Amino acid sequence: MVQPLKLVMFDFDGTLVDSQAAIVAAMREAFVGAGRPPPAAGAVKRVVGLHLEAAVGALAPQADSAAVADMAEGYRRAFFRLRSRPDHEEPVFPGARAVLRALEEAQVLLGIATGKNRRGLLASLERHELGGHFTVLKTADDGPGKPHPGILERAMSELGVEPRDTVMVGDTVFDMEMARNARARAVGVSWGYHEPGELAEAGAHRVIDSFEDLLPVLSELDIAAI
Repeated sequence: MVQPLKLVMFDFDGTLVDSQAAIVAAMREAFVGAGRPPPAAGAVKRVVGLHLEAAVGALAPQADSAAVADMAEGYRRAFFRLRSRPDHEEPVFPGARAVLRALEEAQVLLGIATGKNRRGLLASLERHELGGHFTVLKTADDGPGKPHPGILERAMSELGVEPRDTVMVGDTVFDMEMARNARARAVGVSWGYHEPGELAEAGAHRVIDSFEDLLPVLSELDIAAI
């Protein structure tokens, strides 16, 4: 009997890499460039994971669509500039590389579902030499933003994987809600942008405190036989 394919999808910012400093700095620069007060770091963290325009709109609810688009473009320029600096730091979270290798060896399919655009994601994957691990990449360019299930559903459909055999790993309530909306399983990580209690309330089947915890949890969920 052929075993069903198994798929683990990862969020990127706040789950695989710690890009908080650059995200906050770029957002604040975009707002200042538009003549607006810079948002607090805590407010920026709350909207990470959304489509960029949706995130900007949430931080500036009085802004019209043209102003939101201008600030979103300002963010992209600022983030690209910050990322290009030689002192730019965006470390991979401890244990992430080992987990990706172990899942590959177990013949689990790996993917990314992120609110970043494809250009930004590819640049970050190249920077960290992570791209070779992933079979499917779904970004803000591929469909409605989280928590809409569209990009996760497309990933499953393209790979021929059932929702019951799919787990979404992420650090925000948007990741958990997207997984639930797609009828997949959801695993939250406690080291990202939203609190563990929020992830549980949003539908996480488990919330882990380190990447070392992920493989046993995936085994419990019948995703990885490791």
